[in-house]
Amino acid sequence: MADEGKYTLETARADKSVWLMKCPPVVTRSWQAASAASSSSDPSQNPTVAKVVLSLDLLNPDESSSMQFKMEMAQTDTGNTPKSYSLNMFKDFVPLCVFSESNQGKLAVEGRVEHKFDMEPHTENFGEYGKLCRERTNKYMVKTRQVQVLDNDHGVLMRPMPGMVGLVSSGTKEKQKKLTPTKGTEMKRTRRDRREMEDIIFKLFERQPNWALKQLVQETDQPEQFLKEILNDLCVYNKRGPNQGTHELKPEYKRSTEDTKDNV
Repeated sequence: MADEGKYTLETARADKSVWLMKCPPVVTRSWQAASAASSSSDPSQNPTVAKVVLSLDLLNPDESSSMQFKMEMAQTDTGNTPKSYSLNMFKDFVPLCVFSESNQGKLAVEGRVEHKFDMEPHTENFGEYGKLCRERTNKYMVKTRQVQVLDNDHGVLMRPMPGMVGLVSSGTKEKQKKLTPTKGTEMKRTRRDRREMEDIIFKLFERQPNWALKQLVQETDQPEQFLKEILNDLCVYNKRGPNQGTHELKPEYKRSTEDTKDNV
């Protein structure tokens, strides 16, 4: 029963009409600062952060285009932050609901979104908004990198310390693997005697009738090119069929191996 109460949803205010407004970051920061200042002085009061002014054409009150919304910020000491904003109202949008969660984890429906608004600086604040954009651009253009001159010119500080080998990024390791020539493993393999390799290959084909080249390289630990030369003499390569991509002994060698088995 305790788990069922945890996941219950309060829907008493589900039919309440609410407005959804998309605010610029500067407006959100201004409201948060006003709320923090008010809570520190008097936690019981909610601060007035802005007011909405509705202009209505009384000659055509039923037309939605006749309504114009304007928001005026209550704070006036926020630098070049625009004080007035135009609210563009939309009614054609996907149905939305507002949900809330209390500190105890209780979920509730706060209402159904009836109007959706987008905010933009009012025409009378274009000058302040332009100054704000320039300040923001200049702020992010300032280079924060600093150059420090090292007194020790022997390069000791630039050398990797013991135990720092494992700090190499995985991307660097992948690049090193790509730059490593693939023929390096081939160069480490040493060729065996030709007759000895033929005997080994015959024994492998006694184990199974079909082998891929990569399998034979792993089994014999011989250079790939060397194995190709031997397979061209002893085997047939299957280009199609159920054994496509594999080698099998030529008919004359198959008979000889079968005779050897019978004699044994």
